[in-house]
Amino acid sequence: QVQLVESGGGLVQPGGSLRLSCAASGVIDRLVSMGWYRQAPGSERELVAYITVYGTPQYGDSMRERFSISRDVASNAVHLQMNNLQTEDTGVYYCNAKHFGPDTALNEIWGQGTQVTVSS
Repeated sequence: QVQLVESGGGLVQPGGSLRLSCAASGVIDRLVSMGWYRQAPGSERELVAYITVYGTPQYGDSMRERFSISRDVASNAVHLQMNNLQTEDTGVYYCNAKHFGPDTALNEIWGQGTQVTVSS
């Protein structure tokens, strides 16, 4: 079973930047997309951004202005550049990979999550 390993979270002041990385431990067969979701305390998990196997990025509501997703095909990794971070960006950020199983069902792999805290 391929695992997703996140890195790059931490504490940052408002207006600061962070770069999150997610590396897959191996090749994910029939990959559809890799991306990021986040969950703030007391809130539901929401989409931040994902990028398809064709390199097409998609962003959640209001994410495109300050966040940018990219991928490194050679290393099976995706990166999330987050700029001008605000306190409402605080939460746990989860890496996600979607892929088709042998029965064509769409499956998901989740990382353990990395904490991002924006505070002065």
